Amino acid sequence: MKLNHCGKPPPQRNQDKVRGVVKLTKKKFLDGDNLIASFRDWLDELLRNKVSLQLISATHPTETGGYSGTVGKPANLKKWLTTFNPLTADEVAFKVTFHWSEDEGVPGAFIIRNNHHNEFYLKSLTLDHVPGHGRIHFFCNSWVYPVKKYKHNRIFFSNQTYLPSETPIALREYREQELKNLRGHGVEELQEWDRVYDYAVYNDLGNPDKGSKYERPTLGGSLEHPYPRRARTGRPPAKTDPTCESRIHILKSIEVYVPRDERFSHLKLSDVVAYGLKALGPFILAEAEDIRDGVLNEFNTLEDTLAIYKGGIKLPGGHRLNQVRKSLPCQTLRELLRNDGEHFMKFPMPHVVAEDKSAWRTDEEFAREMIAGMNPVSICRLREVPHKSKLNPQVYGDNTSRITKEILERACGNLKVDEAIKSNKLYILDHHDSLMPYISRINRTSTKGYATRTVLLKEGGILKPLAIELSIPDPEGDKFGIISEVYTPAEQGTVEGSIWQLAKAYVSINDAGIHQLCSHWLNTHCVLEPFIIATNRQLSVLHPIYKLLHPHFRDTMYINALGRQILVSAGGALENTVFPGKYSMEITSNAYKDWVFTDQALPADLLKRGMAVEDSSSPHGLRLLVEDYPYAVDGLEIWSAIETWVRDYCSVYYKDDEKTRTDPELQSWWNEVRCVGHGDKKDEPWWPKMQSLEELIQACTIIIWTASALHAAINFSQYPYGGYLPNRPSLSRRFMPKPGTEDYKELERNPEKFFLRTITSQFQTLLGISLIELLSRHASDEVFLGEREEGWTEDKEALEAFDRFKEKLVAIEKGIMDLNGDENCRNRRGPVKMPYTVLIPSSEVGLTFRGIPNSVSM
Repeated sequence: MKLNHCGKPPPQRNQDKVRGVVKLTKKKFLDGDNLIASFRDWLDELLRNKVSLQLISATHPTETGGYSGTVGKPANLKKWLTTFNPLTADEVAFKVTFHWSEDEGVPGAFIIRNNHHNEFYLKSLTLDHVPGHGRIHFFCNSWVYPVKKYKHNRIFFSNQTYLPSETPIALREYREQELKNLRGHGVEELQEWDRVYDYAVYNDLGNPDKGSKYERPTLGGSLEHPYPRRARTGRPPAKTDPTCESRIHILKSIEVYVPRDERFSHLKLSDVVAYGLKALGPFILAEAEDIRDGVLNEFNTLEDTLAIYKGGIKLPGGHRLNQVRKSLPCQTLRELLRNDGEHFMKFPMPHVVAEDKSAWRTDEEFAREMIAGMNPVSICRLREVPHKSKLNPQVYGDNTSRITKEILERACGNLKVDEAIKSNKLYILDHHDSLMPYISRINRTSTKGYATRTVLLKEGGILKPLAIELSIPDPEGDKFGIISEVYTPAEQGTVEGSIWQLAKAYVSINDAGIHQLCSHWLNTHCVLEPFIIATNRQLSVLHPIYKLLHPHFRDTMYINALGRQILVSAGGALENTVFPGKYSMEITSNAYKDWVFTDQALPADLLKRGMAVEDSSSPHGLRLLVEDYPYAVDGLEIWSAIETWVRDYCSVYYKDDEKTRTDPELQSWWNEVRCVGHGDKKDEPWWPKMQSLEELIQACTIIIWTASALHAAINFSQYPYGGYLPNRPSLSRRFMPKPGTEDYKELERNPEKFFLRTITSQFQTLLGISLIELLSRHASDEVFLGEREEGWTEDKEALEAFDRFKEKLVAIEKGIMDLNGDENCRNRRGPVKMPYTVLIPSSEVGLTFRGIPNSVSM
């Protein structure tokens, strides 16, 4: 027998007991000094309504046989009322002792019953000295509501990874039952404590009960308006239209159902509420009578536009403004509109005007932002002149571009168009076909705009615009084709220079709308939601692909739900800030018709747009035709790192294609993604068949890329560029002035004022800047690419692969910094002296213009 340092035998450990530590967050911590929650906890404990846990064996089925593991005796959390040892601001550790012998095997799961009246957030359970095994971790990260709220036991599994066929027999029934519970029954209205992941079409955007002005078509489930599916809420139908889901009034609540674990953390919610009040302030104030016309008016000079970054906008006092303020629904909102002449809504200086207040107006910067700005994913190589339209000529007539070879050669005297096309020097930003079917309807509203095409020349490594085409449908009807005007560069300071500046503004307006609606909302937020729902319905938490993808789904369902409630709904903030207005979501549905999952891979996207060609001698198998294309250069490095990480990880669990083909959860997951979540696209031939390891790697890489780097490039560049609205106006209020008209004379008298009275008004500027400032911020609890919770898996090979991924990201970050310091890379800084940092993986909290979060979390 071994002796201790005192010469005495060590005490014998009771083999029938296993001690553990539970980490959780009580409700009262999250609600501040919540006396009611504390009293209820105290009363529950006195009545012996405790929190209890029961271990489930992973190695010993019940004596009756089958696929259920032996369940141990209940064990209660100790000292609930007297344990106040916070591990963080709100996390507390409780001791628990289980009666568990070696004969019962190794615990692989546990049941928890919350017999209190309040929910709590269960972080983890750690068992020490498990007989015959040692330490076992259970990472839970889930809200646990009172037991009376659940129809089924709450079960958590240990931090092991199993393919379905390799799951211990004793855990198989629990694994399958948990997935059934998460699928729900598809009929009930879902409550906050429900854990149901289910699908619905987008029939919640309109509000027909509020009047015809707020009617919107259902998106999804039809050939006319196809769309990805969203999370089902089960809310009752609208009173006036049973095909539409009823809405929650924005001033009463913004809570839309998503499974409780998909909601923001308390810390992040605090951040969003703080900045959200500022963002939604002008939108809510607009509900008051005459507020946008009587208080928030117009900018008269570009210097006026800079005032909102220096000292804010000074509001007038007076009786009428005070009455408006009193009419607002709560004190917080009333404070947004003070009547004491204080300055209102001051914003941080956007990066694009931080170094130089006028460089944004240059042609070089206008073109550079197409490859390094908010929307670097739309520009394409021009393959023919004139450029052909893909619109149906029987419906829309002749939409061939009016930008001819002659116009381009005049704009650049030494240009030979045919030679330029062959040498890959001509490029186009084409927003014509996506918008032309809606232009007539849009122009019947207060917004006036065009469908645009912009042709650019690559010269000396940078892009320069050669011609801009502004088009509207023929007044006789769409089937008669288009009426177009083509504009070419002119010197600043002349009337022609002012006209050219306006033409560029109309292009930016188109690009801002397509960016926000299609590149951002549709191609990241929307298309990912079906993958999230299917993953939770079909892949167990024990599944390796669930563990791989789960961090990349954090907060997405909740931010999408808030978006449907506040931003993209009828009359919402987005319709008030982008030029398509009420037709915004219809345009995204039209764009979804052309969505191809496999084209979301960055290499495939670059090839499709003609921005790269295949080249086996290059590191990524591609050669960029615009060599200094910041989004593509940095993006390919990130893409390659993600793909390598996914390949290394998947290869740990899938040793051959047969493992992929015979994995029932994986096959059910992929089938549901294709046939239900993206059901309007289920018959498309481009879907991977999921019959090989290579197809699995391809699919997971695309999902992670879309959720992380693609969204980061599209989203966190918004405020640095779009925070200054003259640089990225989002709508226009009148047409291009014609010579001889009063508008043209007004332009001649004061070009700057005319420009500002054409683009976004002061009210819409404030609303737009507020929103993109909110969306461009990193929250306090953000988790970035290459970061995961410690101990997320027990598998050594997976952990080693992840460590290599993290090291690669550090090297990529250094490489991006070096490129930004290279004076030969002109497109990385541009005339505005603004380095391209948005794809640097790491970041601090706040408005940083860098950092790749794991997920679409904002």
